[in-house]
Amino acid sequence: MIDCDVVVVGGGPAGCSAGVFTARYGLDTVVFDCGRSSLKQCAYLENYLGFPAGVDVDTLYALMHDHAEESGCEFVTDLVESVVRADDGEGFLVTTQEGRERTADYVVAATRYDGEYLRPLGGDAMFDVHEHGGEEHEHFARDYADSGGTTPVDGLYVASPSAETDRQAIVAAGRGARVSLAVVGAVRREQGFPDEFVDHYDWVRRETQRDDEWADRDRWREWFAERLPADHDLDEDRLAELREREIDRRLDTYVTESEVSTRAERGQRRLLTHLDDDLVLERAREIRDEDTAGE
Repeated sequence: MIDCDVVVVGGGPAGCSAGVFTARYGLDTVVFDCGRSSLKQCAYLENYLGFPAGVDVDTLYALMHDHAEESGCEFVTDLVESVVRADDGEGFLVTTQEGRERTADYVVAATRYDGEYLRPLGGDAMFDVHEHGGEEHEHFARDYADSGGTTPVDGLYVASPSAETDRQAIVAAGRGARVSLAVVGAVRREQGFPDEFVDHYDWVRRETQRDDEWADRDRWREWFAERLPADHDLDEDRLAELREREIDRRLDTYVTESEVSTRAERGQRRLLTHLDDDLVLERAREIRDEDTAGE
């Protein structure tokens, strides 16, 4: 019996980013984080977009985990020791240092330094050997996964180690998002969506941007029919179910101006919980003094 849809191994930028996207799609996502993210080796982060004066690592780490949890991720503080195929051949069995076991349909590897826990799935093909100082050394092959994170092992995706994205935190986060969207695409394909509907975009739009034509559910049904390949193999009932689900999802991406304002305020308040209270109070006093001076 499968415990969850997705297990993410690693709670750094790549892992948290992956978890946000899979959880927001509605997939039960568990993130294993043993607290060894390479991000924590950085003294102070000065190039992560959105923080003009930089951000201390502890604050960014807390923000990432808060975001993933708010999206629906479950965090488990433990070191993953192995990932193997489940006994029935469906999904994966994930085992940790402390003896925890979880089963999942998909696994996203997001640990920069070590992929040894994946060896049971791919053996030596996952690793490169090089010589240094007269001795042979082995490390996870950073080109084992393709640019989208897909691997030769069905259901296994690698966000990190990766030759392309392991050097900067913000690039790692982007890699995690890209890989998780590949997972979502695989899930949608498994659910029966034809390839024309597999790509998923996670965003919201203002309701005022939607004209009357696209407020009509029948117009969306026409849109679905126009894109549906003639050679699809879906029966009538399953086709209708997938079509209506996709229409619901797309209609739900439109939000009112009032909801935009509500979400903006909620987002600002959530950020405040991660700021130093003394600094927040200091800034509040500055604002009060500025307002008083302007009267």
